[in-house]
Amino acid sequence: MTELAIRPAVPGDAEEICRLLNAVDLIEIGREETDLAAVKDDLTHPEAALAENSWLAHRDGELVGYGLMWDDSGADRIDMDQYVLPDHQDAAERLFELMEPRALDRARANGADRAVIHLHLNTRPTVDPALLTRRGWNVVRTYHVMTRPLHPAGDVVPPPPHGLTLRDCREETDRIRARELLNETFAEHFDHQPRSYAQWKADLGGGIDWSRVWIATLAGEGDVAVMVTRNDREAHAWIANLGVVTRMRGRGIAGYLLRYAYAVYAALGREAIGLGVDTANASGAPRLYAAHGMTPYFAAHTWELTLPTP
Repeated sequence: MTELAIRPAVPGDAEEICRLLNAVDLIEIGREETDLAAVKDDLTHPEAALAENSWLAHRDGELVGYGLMWDDSGADRIDMDQYVLPDHQDAAERLFELMEPRALDRARANGADRAVIHLHLNTRPTVDPALLTRRGWNVVRTYHVMTRPLHPAGDVVPPPPHGLTLRDCREETDRIRARELLNETFAEHFDHQPRSYAQWKADLGGGIDWSRVWIATLAGEGDVAVMVTRNDREAHAWIANLGVVTRMRGRGIAGYLLRYAYAVYAALGREAIGLGVDTANASGAPRLYAAHGMTPYFAAHTWELTLPTP
């Protein structure tokens, strides 16, 4: 096997990276699910710093591995993505050898005494799980991507709970409020990292349509929920976030928002809608989604590695 050539990514690599990610998608879930726009958003994110935080592994001119690292916490938590073709496990190992020390450097620069690195992989990944365990990684969480078919005749806008109204976020003040509600409603969720308004907008990328980000207000209670949805995925519409403030949970608000999203995207001609959920979510979200017709599509593990800073 010929030697690997490894270099940082640049924005112009987006199409090649997208092809690799879709090749991995085909192996792991049976269909291509990565959109070029999402790859471009990653490579042009204001915090990307590709020269230090990205890696492309080529063999005989073919891209066989890709790694990307980012730091949302400003502390010890560092996140990474890694994708590799299954016949090139040496590329996966070499990427880990480069990425793990870089994560440690970032945590040290944040003043942390350790790096807690998270990596999200399909439960049947192209990366050999034995390689991960040999390097000290452990699975700490499991997520499901759930989907539901949409039907224009059956998915119509439901009547809201008494006193509940929705407004979209085309106004800047409402976008700021949406970010505040997300930080509040997801504060206790595993892996949630509070983000400033500017950081959050950068994370959303260029494909966000603010007319499909909604805030729910309940008479006498104020703003009680937020839902961020997207229509820029080719595979299906997407619910990126759905959060209800703690004191208002269990009153049918989340269920109403789900059905509202079903109706909106069915009317737009989308055939399916999806979302991701932590299977250990303490708020009971997996049961809620199942009760509203969503079924598991595929699952992913969060792998964790903790490294002490010297």
